[in-house]
Amino acid sequence: MNRRETNWAGNVGFSAERVHRPSSLAELRDIVAGSARVRALGSGHSFNDIADTPGDLVSLAGLPRTMELDSATGEVLVGAGVRYAELAQWLSGRGRSLHNLGSLPHISVAGSCATATHGSGDANGNLATAVTGLDLLTAEGDTVRLDRATAGEEFAGAVVALGALGVVTALTLRTGPAFDVAQRVYEDLPLEVLDDHFDDIMSCAYSVSLFTGWRAPRIDQVWVKQRVGDPAPVPEGGRLFGAAEAGGPRHPVPGMDTANCTEQGGVAGPWSERLPHFRPGAPPSSAGDELQAEYLLPRRHAVAALNALSAVRARIAPVLQVCEVRTVAADDLWLSPAYGRDTVGVHFTLVRDLAAVEPVLGLVEERLAPFGALPHWGKLFTVAPGTLREGYPRLPDFLALARRYDPRGKFGNAYLERHLLDG
Repeated sequence: MNRRETNWAGNVGFSAERVHRPSSLAELRDIVAGSARVRALGSGHSFNDIADTPGDLVSLAGLPRTMELDSATGEVLVGAGVRYAELAQWLSGRGRSLHNLGSLPHISVAGSCATATHGSGDANGNLATAVTGLDLLTAEGDTVRLDRATAGEEFAGAVVALGALGVVTALTLRTGPAFDVAQRVYEDLPLEVLDDHFDDIMSCAYSVSLFTGWRAPRIDQVWVKQRVGDPAPVPEGGRLFGAAEAGGPRHPVPGMDTANCTEQGGVAGPWSERLPHFRPGAPPSSAGDELQAEYLLPRRHAVAALNALSAVRARIAPVLQVCEVRTVAADDLWLSPAYGRDTVGVHFTLVRDLAAVEPVLGLVEERLAPFGALPHWGKLFTVAPGTLREGYPRLPDFLALARRYDPRGKFGNAYLERHLLDG
């Protein structure tokens, strides 16, 4: 089937010779086994060519919406085509929860885990840290079941794998009891407050996000998601280190419709309806009229890194819609930017003008380089491949794993060759 396929935002046009939309695992197996080069496409919510291929591009969106809860273990088996919005609602209705969700519930579970996508919260690992097992379709069309018991240490290399080992057809995720969350937004926090109170603010609730437009040395909004039953971050009607609670609903991006955001004002609701910033039935973020980049660095450098960005905010602000700061707990996943280190992520939602954005990304990367920043695998970045590879001490082990599962490079592409193999 010949057609031009693009990513979610439309800034990447895939070069695939054929685009497939299988409706069954058997159909997917035949496509993979018969292809010379193939890549899987989830929700397409990446802003670079990570999913591209000159051969066969396979959308997983039409696969069965498998969701099976094991009442004995509390684990849930999830098909590769399932998105977080439907999984979260399904689990919540059965009294279960995931440990976290990303800002957008629209993204696919498999694609998010493959790229170490994350939410926020000091104690919350990225979304892939919930994975306890996965089903992998190999180059020959065989299905291999991997978990920590069968794969041992190598399981940590297979979870965040960027599609390099094969096509993930299902994931098993750890769940916990359902819980409620109350969300409040605070406004106008002077940036200098973070010098002494960054840890206090980011740890004051289950999940905390900072938003700034970098038009002043100020955090414009602090989104505080309190788990009901936990201590309140501030007394009712009080201020959060000088920031006042917003007088009504807010959207992170100025001028966007607040009805698209999850409920605020301290109204308690299910975790599935509060941990994301955006409602599943509404346009997410800037509804695709955007570019995105994100850099993840050791949490201990957070304040210094934000001050370094503030020093060049006059260059950043003209191409920026909003910048979000989140925290991520350390993990043991080989290609996770949080491998072995508590992490802070600095995310940029940018105007859709690559020519204007690229020089600013170079400047941001220059300012963050002293702090060991790593780019999100699925976002825009200009970091040199050699520098990127230095940030992943287990990369040689991962490449050996990839060669064993895919010795002929069926699942490889220019992105993987450029960032993982070149040089």
